[in-house]
Amino acid sequence: MISQFKGIFFSASTQKFPKFIFTSKSKHLKAFSSSNVLGRKMESPAPADTLLLLSGKSEEENDVAKVLKNNNTLKTGEGVELVLHSEVKLENDDAFRIEEYFNSLSTRRFGRLLIYSPKLSSTHDVISQNNSDLPVGTVCVADVQLKGRGRSSNVWESPKGCLLFSFSIQMEDGRVVPHLQYVVCLAMTEAIKAVCLEKGTPELDVRIKWPNDLYLGDVKVGGILSTSVYRSKKFYVSAGVGLNVGNEKPTTCLNAVLKKVNPLSRELKREDVIAAFFNKFENLYDVFSEQGFQALEGLYYRTWLHSGQRVMVQERSGDQDQFVETVVTIQVYALQITY
Repeated sequence: MISQFKGIFFSASTQKFPKFIFTSKSKHLKAFSSSNVLGRKMESPAPADTLLLLSGKSEEENDVAKVLKNNNTLKTGEGVELVLHSEVKLENDDAFRIEEYFNSLSTRRFGRLLIYSPKLSSTHDVISQNNSDLPVGTVCVADVQLKGRGRSSNVWESPKGCLLFSFSIQMEDGRVVPHLQYVVCLAMTEAIKAVCLEKGTPELDVRIKWPNDLYLGDVKVGGILSTSVYRSKKFYVSAGVGLNVGNEKPTTCLNAVLKKVNPLSRELKREDVIAAFFNKFENLYDVFSEQGFQALEGLYYRTWLHSGQRVMVQERSGDQDQFVETVVTIQVYALQITY
């Protein structure tokens, strides 16, 4: 038996080897976290002496940063100091290198206004609480997160060396909002490939585990969280990313795997990865906005890790009271890549 499932073919097998369950109601592989958080106080209290540093790639974004600081409009919680990049000098060697990031960034919209903190409760809270007051594409980066989170209230450990950021997006068509997290995942896998190629390191085959996890081999190295709120006929989306770049714990990281492949490999830097991410994301997002996610499906299915996996599919029987379970193998048919 072969049945079609949103661009995927499942071929039936008699072997019992279920990985996860798709129900017949989930035909479009959609999963999205929605949270009505705009306008409320920060969900996580800020750590003592939290610093939020504002910086822009160009004079235009730096003017916006000055307005945000002078008007004191950002919802930041208590104990947070808001400063401009030009007002302070970061002496910590582990700090995010803002100049290096901007030098590698080539976008028109995304990632050009930066909110940076050495230590923060949650980058996602900063963006989601201020989304309607921030330009599209504003990014918040932290060296360490104290209360990072994933889907279903899962805790995301956020030690030093981990790339931690969230950014703002505005969308009008709610039907396509759930697919945004797939575009974010895809942009990150493409960014990692691009940085490896640029640095001359072995390629890291990071793949997407549906719906929003990033795996290197059989180990999770990253995850994406997207939340949204509807206001004034727009969806204000906050997309958060956590990626193990230089932190070997709690699982492993990109640089640790590179060293195993080639001890002489150059290490990847967080600044290079996030800049490459926004460079890729902006192009993919333009295709997504103009042509829909279908235009990216070919690239997406080549990047996800489920091809060839055996899963259990549940379908309602004729009387609708019971489910019929069938073990199938995921096979993706060829799709044209327009990106």
